[in-house]
Amino acid sequence: MTHQQNNYEENNQNINSKDFLIGSLIGGIVGASLALIFAPKSGKELRSDINHGAHYVKDRANEWKEVAYDKGNEWKGYAQEQSNQLGQVVSEKSQNLTNKLKETKTTIQDKMKGQQEPEEAAEEVARAIDDAAKAFDETDDDNVTNI
Repeated sequence: MTHQQNNYEENNQNINSKDFLIGSLIGGIVGASLALIFAPKSGKELRSDINHGAHYVKDRANEWKEVAYDKGNEWKGYAQEQSNQLGQVVSEKSQNLTNKLKETKTTIQDKMKGQQEPEEAAEEVARAIDDAAKAFDETDDDNVTNI
């Protein structure tokens, strides 16, 4: 399974969990309200029960708020970690490409000192660029699959 499919399934599970929690909260509020309204109690008892129900719902909402806050911090940390890893990969690739280009420049300068024919020098430059591009592609493919 690819990394993208894993992210999709994880996001789908998170959405389903969130929908379940919201549905549970709404169902609990509606059920408690209907039970209190249709129960044969005096006004004072009914108000007391409604007050207790409201406190219960408030407490549950605070618990869910804390869970949501914790999950948000987890996701934030994960996103920062992935961003840092991607930044490192890009930095390494950039450094590798810079080094390859410097090597190519040095090779070209050395060849020019030997008074090569212009056609030969151009072919040498084209080969060096192709080699650098292949090396970059190979390292890029390896690091992308590791992320």
